Amino acid sequence: MFRTRLISGIILVVIALATVMSGGLVLAAVLCIISLIAFRELTKACGVNPGDRRFGAPEIAGMVMTVLYYGVLYAVLYPAEGMKILDAVYPVVLAAVVLTMLVLLFTYVFAFPKYKAEQIFASMFAFLYAPLMLSFIYLIREGFAQGNYLVWFIFLCSWGSDTCAYAVGMLIGRHKMTPKLSPKKSVEGAAGGVVGAALLFVLYTYLAINRYTDASLSLVLAAALGAAGALASMVGDLAASAIKRDHNIKDYGKLIPGHGGIMDRFDSVIVTAPLIFIGLALIARMYGGL
Repeated sequence: MFRTRLISGIILVVIALATVMSGGLVLAAVLCIISLIAFRELTKACGVNPGDRRFGAPEIAGMVMTVLYYGVLYAVLYPAEGMKILDAVYPVVLAAVVLTMLVLLFTYVFAFPKYKAEQIFASMFAFLYAPLMLSFIYLIREGFAQGNYLVWFIFLCSWGSDTCAYAVGMLIGRHKMTPKLSPKKSVEGAAGGVVGAALLFVLYTYLAINRYTDASLSLVLAAALGAAGALASMVGDLAASAIKRDHNIKDYGKLIPGHGGIMDRFDSVIVTAPLIFIGLALIARMYGGL
């Protein structure tokens, strides 16, 4: 089991490196595919189409809107550079949210009473949770002048803080953080994850961003962003676990051997990405770009 998990993890890292470094259409397409799978995993877990392996109308509507959303992101935002994307991203994301909700309401009304309100709400939740929040990886990579460097903050924060939290928790973890949800996670481990992420952000900013790019990011701000991102990463991990416990499932899927589904492996990344984007956007507004 460990060997399978290790091999799968290495393959995932290689794919992530190649995809994120490529950027552009490659990144948009891969994120779209990942988002579609994650959306399907969430709708299945939440019982949008219970007892039926076929796709229901709410799922089809959400998937169509996911493809359209990523298509618009690439078509409209890819030519933009630097600060321009910060002016363009907000109406695009807002339009995606509103239009997806409208499409799902149309589905609800014209298919009534086939689907319950809870199924429509779960479909909208799944769209916001996976496709929309995952898209911020693309927005960071393509939206900032130094996006090819800044985008790695997401993975440093989610996977780095998780590693630090695990190590500290194993060494000195004594007090359970959420005993009913995740008995193995400790308060000490969480603190280690936050401090570890802050230090990783400082090191990465000093050794890579400030040295090899035109940006000059404050180390204090980098540490604060890393700490905040680590907290979001933990919430993302625990929230995904809470959904599984609510619906009595072990894993979201079997796509990744040893890890489960997309939601099992990217749960923390999904929540971290938008928070890192917001932090970087605020810093860019205050200091004239990144």
